[in-house]
Amino acid sequence: MTDRDGLVDLHTHAISPALPDLAAVEPGYRWPSVERLTETSARILLGGAPYREVDDRCWSAPRRLRDMDADGVALQVVSPTPVTFCHDAPADGAAALAAAQNEFLAELTGAHPDRFRALGAVPLQDPERAVAELRRCVQELGFLGVEIGTRVGDTELGDPVLDPFFDAAAELGALVFVHPADVTLDPRLAKLKIPFGAGMPSETGIAAAGLLTSGALGRRRPGLRLCLAHGGGTLPWLLPRLDKGEWIKDSGVPDERLPSRLATQLYSDSLTYDVPSLLLAVHRYGAEHVLLGTDYPFAAKEEPTGAVLMAPDEELSAVLKAAIGRDNALALMKG
Repeated sequence: MTDRDGLVDLHTHAISPALPDLAAVEPGYRWPSVERLTETSARILLGGAPYREVDDRCWSAPRRLRDMDADGVALQVVSPTPVTFCHDAPADGAAALAAAQNEFLAELTGAHPDRFRALGAVPLQDPERAVAELRRCVQELGFLGVEIGTRVGDTELGDPVLDPFFDAAAELGALVFVHPADVTLDPRLAKLKIPFGAGMPSETGIAAAGLLTSGALGRRRPGLRLCLAHGGGTLPWLLPRLDKGEWIKDSGVPDERLPSRLATQLYSDSLTYDVPSLLLAVHRYGAEHVLLGTDYPFAAKEEPTGAVLMAPDEELSAVLKAAIGRDNALALMKG
């Protein structure tokens, strides 16, 4: 791959400029909402307080298409903005919010199905309703799968209570994209002013480590497709230590149950901002399991799209660049 033509960006976000007013129905929780400022700008509020300034890249297909054409992106996979996960919220409100977002995503992506695909939202705190919304996303709305957070309140992703959801995802061939939400991070990270730099990748690494050591992947159906945001965060570096930890607990643990072996079942995006980190993700998950992701349209976005792939590094062969930039995602969508 010598240029950026035909890139597939698996990791982009959107938000409806007209989220339902859940505070009036389910008071007592810091629900996200959107305050429209102009035709092209808005403010996300959390519990009525300002959270983030956004613009029409978050909801306008024509605006996104202009940016995609400028960056040589053939296809974007659009997912919810993580602050809207609300996995610790009252289930009724979370279900209503997920359904509204999915209708918005279906409208945003449906007008240009050759340029956009979607990952929906689910109320994961209620596994039964999460399964129902997952089925609607895949079977009725035509989504690739869903995006979820790294934990559900105090419940980790490896908890058996979530097995029915992940079983359903495997049955449907749905992609489950795991993305941290900054509102769930340890408060000390905000005090240190490193929630983005250290908090988000650490949260992903811890969540993934819990999945790999809990036995969850063995319990759940084969073929479950889990993709971790941000190159899997700290997980690629943690894997040798996790293996050692399993050996300490059980010197007879079989090789196939070691976290480093189980990690080859996972996918990750490429959003590492660094070639050595990207190559470590490739080494841990496999060259077929790393996919281009940018975090468009937020400040974390890789600039330009595919910047790491364009780095003059001889270890990034043309074949590997094409696999990460386009081919792996297309294969995953066909599968």
